[in-house]
Amino acid sequence: MKTVNDCGAQGDVLIRRIGKIPKSAVEAFETKESPGRHIIAHSETGHHHVVDSTKAKFYVDPADTMVGYISVFDKHVDLEHLRDYDKHETLRLPTGDYELRRQREWSPEGWRQVAD
Repeated sequence: MKTVNDCGAQGDVLIRRIGKIPKSAVEAFETKESPGRHIIAHSETGHHHVVDSTKAKFYVDPADTMVGYISVFDKHVDLEHLRDYDKHETLRLPTGDYELRRQREWSPEGWRQVAD
């Protein structure tokens, strides 16, 4: 397990520490699909990137669905990749605020999310 102090990546998600969550960000809540966890990045195959919702809050940027934020209020939270095989290493995020960006790629139809 790696600890992210400044910047890190898990699959197509880039994580970087920031000073504070922007005021324009909106808190996201747990889903029935993943109780007790915030799904940080959805995967078409169901192998989501998640954090424990009792240790961190997840925020979304209403203007850009490819950007999210995590505010870790516990000692740390682990960002896990829910997959039984060929999974990304778990990342530990210490207390603080983080920006999460999904990778994008250009296609003839325009910009799109990179498939993980």
